[in-house]
Amino acid sequence: MPPGDRPRSRPEEARSHRSLRQGLRTLGRPETLRRDVREERFTLHTLQLAAQAALDVASHIVSDEGLGEPATNRDLFGLLARHRWIDAALATKLEDMAGFRNVVVHGYAEVDLTVVEDVVKNHLDDLLAFAEAIRTRVP
Repeated sequence: MPPGDRPRSRPEEARSHRSLRQGLRTLGRPETLRRDVREERFTLHTLQLAAQAALDVASHIVSDEGLGEPATNRDLFGLLARHRWIDAALATKLEDMAGFRNVVVHGYAEVDLTVVEDVVKNHLDDLLAFAEAIRTRVP
C-alpha cells in the first residue's frame, strides 16, 4: 500500500462496490462486446473490480468476526451465509461470481462473452444485494 494510503473500511468497500455496479449499468454497452475490444476490456475489468470488492468485504468480515477459515475465496460467501450475514441463495450467486473473477484474472479458460453479457444484464443486482445486506449489519 502506498505511503499515506489506508485500508478502506467495510462501509467504504460497500460504497465502492455499488459505484462499480452503477458504472457498468450506466456506462457499459454489453450489446457491443463482440465487436468492440475496448468495451469488452472495460466490462471485464469493471466486473473484475466489482467481484474483487465483494471478496474484499467478505474477507474483512470473515476475519474480523472470526467466522472461520475459508479454503478458497469462494468459501468466504458460504461462511457469511452460515453465520447469517447473507442468505444462501445470494452466497451461491456470489460464489459463481468469484469463480468468474478467477477466470478473468488468472486466465484459467477463455472468457465466454455470452456469460459476460448475462452477468451485465441479469446479475449486477446480486452485487447490490450483497452491499445492502452488509450495510444493514455494519454501522
